[in-house]
Amino acid sequence: MRPEAASFPVFFGLWTPQLLPKNIRDTQQTSRMLHMKVKWCLGFVLVIYLALIHRSQGESQVICPSQPIVATVGNDIIFLCRLEPPISALEMTVEWARPDLNPRFVLVWRDGVELESKKHLSFKGRTSVFIDELEHGNISLKLSKVKLSDQGTYRCFIPQLNKDSTIKLDVGAVSSPVVNMTRNSSVVVLQCESKGWYPQPEVFWLDGEGNLLSAEPTETVRGPDDLYTVSSRVTVEKRHNNNFTCKVQQAKINQIRETHIIVPGDFFITHTNSVGRITISLAVCFMCVLAVVFFVWKWRQNET
Repeated sequence: MRPEAASFPVFFGLWTPQLLPKNIRDTQQTSRMLHMKVKWCLGFVLVIYLALIHRSQGESQVICPSQPIVATVGNDIIFLCRLEPPISALEMTVEWARPDLNPRFVLVWRDGVELESKKHLSFKGRTSVFIDELEHGNISLKLSKVKLSDQGTYRCFIPQLNKDSTIKLDVGAVSSPVVNMTRNSSVVVLQCESKGWYPQPEVFWLDGEGNLLSAEPTETVRGPDDLYTVSSRVTVEKRHNNNFTCKVQQAKINQIRETHIIVPGDFFITHTNSVGRITISLAVCFMCVLAVVFFVWKWRQNET
């Protein structure tokens, strides 16, 4: 026999879920419960996400320059760092360190005082924080009397926030060049020497109009203190403008030192003039000798 088709109670062309078979009603209830669970899970995830966003926005970050800073030997330098948004660091722990050192600490500020006992010996008496600015979130470090050995990467760490940042310090040494001049026939030789540079610099010669002059190869010597001495020579001839410049520069630390020199016009003596002057001098001497001989001869004639 042919199975009878399932029939659903119909009232005026409408049907109600209560009149559905039990297995269909159970499926619909399961679907609704699953849908509610998914919505609840999504809502929970959204709440957690918003809470994390709010927390990250509310927590201060350690903000320091991303580019290396440059200092010259003997000068002071400030590692600019701050808490953003600003909060007081006066009662926090502020650690400045160089990971390559042992002990690594350059400065430790804790509970309102500096812990000198934790500081590396080479930084004793040379590092400090701006105490009056700590309450405003200024956690900058001042390093005095910079040395070549201070070059490296420094880390600022706030344990309470578990936040940190690093700054790279490049150190350079500079000095002004000294220029001497010597005369060689019809030309003048200028020598420029500059001691105490780091890193190794370059030397250039310029004329009065700023044009580069062709010079001999630069001589470079590195001393036991790791500082460089550079020396350069250039031969110049007499010209309209006898103004010359020795320029020593180091691009990495953006340092330039210059010394200007003016060569007097009469310092240039041509070879022809030199021969003429020697000839004249010899002639004068010869005339003087003749005069003396004549005077002696005349005196003896008078005696006799």
